[in-house]
Amino acid sequence: MIDRLTIDKIMDATNIVDVVSEFVTLKKTGVNYKGLCPFHDDKTPSFIVSPSKGICHCFACGKGGNSINFLMEHEQMTYPDALRWLAKKYNIEIKERELTAEEQQAATERESMFIINNWALGYFHDILHNDTDGRAIGMQYFRSRGFRDDIIEKFQLGFAPSRRNALSQAALKEGYKAEYLVKTGLCYKRDDGELVDRYAGRVIFPWLTVSGKVNAFGGRVLDSRTKGVQQKYVNSPESEIYHKDHELYGLYQAKRAIAKEDTVYMVEGYTDVISMHQNGIENVVANSGTALSVHQIRLLRRFTQNITLLYDGDEAGIHAAMRGTDMLLQEGMNVKVLLLPDGDDPDSFSRKHSSDDFRKYVEDHQTDFIIFKTHLLLEGVTDPIKRSEAISNIVRSVSVIPDQIKRDTYIRECSRNFQMNEQTLINTMNRFIGGDIETRQKEAERQSRREAEAEAQQPQQVQAIGLHSIDEQTEEVERLLVQLLIQHGGEVVIRDVETEDGQLINLSVAQYVDYDFAQDDLHFSNPIYDRILHEAASRSVDEGFRSDTYFTNHPDIVVSRLAGSLAMNHYQLSKSLQMRVDAASILQKTNHLIVDFRIAVKSRLIADIRKKMSEAMKASDMNLVKELMKEQMEAQKLRDTIAAKVGRNFLR
Repeated sequence: MIDRLTIDKIMDATNIVDVVSEFVTLKKTGVNYKGLCPFHDDKTPSFIVSPSKGICHCFACGKGGNSINFLMEHEQMTYPDALRWLAKKYNIEIKERELTAEEQQAATERESMFIINNWALGYFHDILHNDTDGRAIGMQYFRSRGFRDDIIEKFQLGFAPSRRNALSQAALKEGYKAEYLVKTGLCYKRDDGELVDRYAGRVIFPWLTVSGKVNAFGGRVLDSRTKGVQQKYVNSPESEIYHKDHELYGLYQAKRAIAKEDTVYMVEGYTDVISMHQNGIENVVANSGTALSVHQIRLLRRFTQNITLLYDGDEAGIHAAMRGTDMLLQEGMNVKVLLLPDGDDPDSFSRKHSSDDFRKYVEDHQTDFIIFKTHLLLEGVTDPIKRSEAISNIVRSVSVIPDQIKRDTYIRECSRNFQMNEQTLINTMNRFIGGDIETRQKEAERQSRREAEAEAQQPQQVQAIGLHSIDEQTEEVERLLVQLLIQHGGEVVIRDVETEDGQLINLSVAQYVDYDFAQDDLHFSNPIYDRILHEAASRSVDEGFRSDTYFTNHPDIVVSRLAGSLAMNHYQLSKSLQMRVDAASILQKTNHLIVDFRIAVKSRLIADIRKKMSEAMKASDMNLVKELMKEQMEAQKLRDTIAAKVGRNFLR
């Protein structure tokens, strides 16, 4: 367990901008920072980070909170793991006991898989440096590629012993479970139940998540065995913690450089990434020979919208450059292509040239993708049919670009290059766009039909007319009241109130609301809201109490998440446009919301009475109907009296 004092120390040291910047590219806007939300497909930045409040929030999907909430949601961490991550980042010592074997067994499957992968990372790395075969075979291979010691350490490269059960025996001896060796893909089971090491005799390339957790490995077979082998590389199989189409090799080591340079180089393999790092070019990742996926593109787009595809100049390299490019364009990426001279890949080219020469070559030879595709498909083509097919292919790529100005610019460029009427190209492009829209609409209609059919199979529930809307109104009023408590709960709004024993006291927002509710025994429908009210009221007497800081850093993760979502206002106005927020204006808002809440409570009561009255009429119980009518009239009278205070009327 981590004690409260240490938790407070960690939270005091934490800078929300530093934490979120590890995963999202942020730009300063006024007093806050803004970026693309990492929790949904965000086309325009809607993710706001407030350094003064210590919270982040997406105004599109609603996710966010303090640094711990962010890490728990983004990295699927537990609360203690998020604290450990922050403690490590800010060099804060945590004194806690090691997990016992029983506690490790009780850990979740996902956590257990990360734990055993982290152990395997250290195991492979240790073998590379301290085992005879590791030094003679594994290290010799890395030396032959020209890798320096600092680069080997940076990427935590390793070596797996040739003996087919070396790792599995070592892991079992350390107390790790065989089931997790299999689930992570470190081992597989034969029919007789024997565990076999997947990477035996291979050099190891660990895969790290964007936060630096080990989620997979790649292993390369060495020496003469590579001849005639179909699979020189073996990667971890799909698992709970690793989905190949969600990951990019080297992103953890590259993310800061990508954000700084505002561009990323995409290469094919592990050694391409590592050699470029050694050459001083760090904003590079690899998709490891597979077609790019939407998940990978959106992961990159958090850090930059500019990508250069960097491949060999041979036919295979050209084919690799063409794969997934329409998807990149569709996701709003600015795509350039650079094909290296024949016989060179990024690995060999970076070893032959200095960092400055490499960058200059890239700058001089990289080509906008549409221009690259035009040269590739039309160069030397004279056949009218093939030429028209090539032009349609190029216009098809232009049509998926979401930015209309970019599309128009490319169409004008294509018109000049193809020597074709611009309107003809526009008409062709619009047909492609229309076809895509129609396809999406049909899919949406099919999905709606499926949902309707599924709903029709569910038992039908009868609901009182207007009850749902009243529930929504009540929920919204309660949310606004709790937001007020979180943002201003500790602020004094009434001074020098005389108590029954003659003492003069000050009332904070929370104390004022708590006192008003107590007069009629009112409660929020959500018990968490009640808890926030009572805690804010009792804590208001503490010197220096700030409700927003207190609740966003609350030890109960449910409370802190809720506070994080409510502590930030959607619109951040400039100082000249901001309304004055003083005790009088806050008290006015508080009174207004209390009245709204009381009206909502009475409206809900009236709706419940009407529902009961309808049931009584169906049962022909006229005595009960009369009693309920009397209750309804009294409730309406009370509601109207409350509403009259703010000049509202209700239609009967």
